Amino acid sequence: MSKLIRKSKKGFTLIELMIVVAIIGILAAIAIPNFLRFQLKSKSSEGKVNIAAIRTAEESYLAEFGSYVAVATANPASIPGSSKIAFVAGGGFDTLGWSPEGNVFFQYAVNNTSANSNAYTISAAADIDADAAPQAWGYVKPDGAGNTIAGITATGHSLCVAAGVGSAQNQQSTVGPCVGTHGQSVF
Repeated sequence: MSKLIRKSKKGFTLIELMIVVAIIGILAAIAIPNFLRFQLKSKSSEGKVNIAAIRTAEESYLAEFGSYVAVATANPASIPGSSKIAFVAGGGFDTLGWSPEGNVFFQYAVNNTSANSNAYTISAAADIDADAAPQAWGYVKPDGAGNTIAGITATGHSLCVAAGVGSAQNQQSTVGPCVGTHGQSVF
């Protein structure tokens, strides 16, 4: 009976354990970069959604008061890094009646000049991948004659040109990247 007990000892050899650890390492090497890329994409979606909400608020304000709201300063005061910061009330966003819920990854601005008060550009700048090169998203609304204005002259926002947004920066009345490479994550 003691022979049966000795022969029935079961366990894993060192080689088998090393193979399992190697497989787990390979799977992690594939999964972690994909997870980080999807995380950056989800953070970028905040900017696009909030630009669309600001556009809706601008159009509602126009319908009620007959003009668009010029937001004098970008909000928050600085472009957030890889973590969210507080959105501070004021700067024209109160007049517009728009404010995000909680902290934000993007700095938002609206450019509307008195010379062409029927056109405006909304821009959102962020540095969510913390590479010191901000990405910018925008919306360019032309006036009835097709005239447009660029984003405000602040870091990141000036990338939104009067010609429009998108990969060729020629799309108007649509939310898109202010530079063709923005919104793409490089690892």
